[in-house]
Amino acid sequence: MKKIYALGIALAISSFAYSQETPLPRGYSQEELEMISRGDIPTSYSSRGIATPPPYPNLRSAAEWEEIQALTIAWTGYPGILKQIVAAARLETRVLILSEDVQATENYLLSNNIGGTAFSNLDNVTIIDGSFDSIWMRDYAANPVYGNEVDDLVLVDWIYNRITRPNDNASPQFFADELGLELYEITEAPEDLVNTGGNWMTDGFGTAFASELILEENQPGNPYNVTAKTEDQIDGIVNEYLGIDRYIKMTVLPYDEIHHIDMHMKLIDEETLLVGEYPDGIADGPQINANIEYVLDNFNSKWGTPYKVVRIPMPDSQSGLWPSSQPTAAFYRTYTNAVFVNNTVILPTYREQYDTTALRIWGEILPGYNIVGIDSDNQDEPIISASGAIHCITHSIGVSDPLLISHQALADTEDTQNPYSVVGYINHRSGISQAKLFWKTSLTGAYSEVSMTSIGDNNWQGFIPAQPAGTTVYYYIQGESVSGKVQTRPMPAPEGYWDFQVMGVTIGVDEFEAFEIKKVFPNPASAITCIPVQFNTSSEVNLSLINSLGQEVQSLYNGTVPVGEKKFFFDASPFSSGVYHIRLSTEDKVITYPLLIQSK
Repeated sequence: MKKIYALGIALAISSFAYSQETPLPRGYSQEELEMISRGDIPTSYSSRGIATPPPYPNLRSAAEWEEIQALTIAWTGYPGILKQIVAAARLETRVLILSEDVQATENYLLSNNIGGTAFSNLDNVTIIDGSFDSIWMRDYAANPVYGNEVDDLVLVDWIYNRITRPNDNASPQFFADELGLELYEITEAPEDLVNTGGNWMTDGFGTAFASELILEENQPGNPYNVTAKTEDQIDGIVNEYLGIDRYIKMTVLPYDEIHHIDMHMKLIDEETLLVGEYPDGIADGPQINANIEYVLDNFNSKWGTPYKVVRIPMPDSQSGLWPSSQPTAAFYRTYTNAVFVNNTVILPTYREQYDTTALRIWGEILPGYNIVGIDSDNQDEPIISASGAIHCITHSIGVSDPLLISHQALADTEDTQNPYSVVGYINHRSGISQAKLFWKTSLTGAYSEVSMTSIGDNNWQGFIPAQPAGTTVYYYIQGESVSGKVQTRPMPAPEGYWDFQVMGVTIGVDEFEAFEIKKVFPNPASAITCIPVQFNTSSEVNLSLINSLGQEVQSLYNGTVPVGEKKFFFDASPFSSGVYHIRLSTEDKVITYPLLIQSK
């Protein structure tokens, strides 16, 4: 049934009035910059929630691929795109629309000749009468957090990093009231944290990713009048309010002016990173590559294994331009700026040359999901020109009783003799009554069912029988709670699945190349820089940064390295601009590699 609410929340703040015809960009508009220069901005932030940490043990921030009860959007600026999001999302979940003109929004949605999608009703859509300033819901909405890991759902909000948009900053209360949820706020000194949702991704098990924007915006002299904080203090706040015990931060990119990681990166599951890829040496490609290598070399997934990385193209403009510092630079076109909506993924598209590849990659890493592309560039509403896309204008609110299933997908194997062990972490607030494993060896065949056994600590185990060489095995896990709720992982199963191959022969390993420094990136360097080195024997090495006079300015590594590739990292930001060399010396060999440092 159609349901439209008008919620009246009086905001004791003033804000700049914006029209749908002139939507605000994701960054500051010129008019906002002028307001800031005049000092015409709020001096404090309105309190609308509970300014203390959620009082529940074992807090857990939900991952985006988990089951949700609502997708939230703000109705302004790009109604054609918003209507397409509503059309796809309402088939999966309830859609909550914040609108300053409920009747106009309803009329637009029900119009058959506007926005490219015809609606005959507003089933599963709720329009809320409320105040806001911009469309960038991801950045200012509150985050779903569970107490006791799978219970006590609350929303947790921080201070939006756009000081000219107080109505955006206050708007999470509308959704909290609509769903009857407690809203907790990180707004009181000394825990008054400035952050943004586009620069926040979690794996659902205590790890979060961000750019170093989070450090910059809470440092001494910040423009938000919030308490200056060290990195350790920031880490403590997100742990206390959001249950994050590992906060991974990467160097900001040179040409992405908003410095939000959702413009070039997406967590697909607990161990898979979808990462935007530019042609060699183009735009932010070198720094993205260095950041990802830094993550891979220093952090593992929740299972203690290396993260998997899937690359996806970052399109150029139709005239062949890329993001850069030039006035004619291209917009930041990206396919990672996508949103999970239960069994559907909605992502931006641009033009067929790149879209075909991007849609194929999304379909391959998430089989069974409904992949929906929305043109964000070549139509009357080029939202990407405002530095954002689909993920930026949506946010998710998890279900109140999640049935959590986590499983590390089985890798390809050469074992044709022993059953394949499948272990899944399964938890629900009422407990788990049973779990099942379904598997098959043909996409057109029927699944076989195996009962899983509890092996303690919410882990359940089942076995797939050994298969002959050349077999591909497809499988998924199903859990049932004591209360009767049933959930699968992957969520779209049985259409969705994990798969692995039983190999027939041992795959040979390429011979290592001669001892060498491989391509250092980014080069020119200004921040975290990666130095890949290939060794054909275990070696005692000394790695140094040398200036133009041949003087060592920093020792980068001293010690023994094993056979294979080793990646070394250093921070170039403290050094003045100029030509340097990386010098690597072993007992019988010295080599150098030129490096240009450009200080910011």
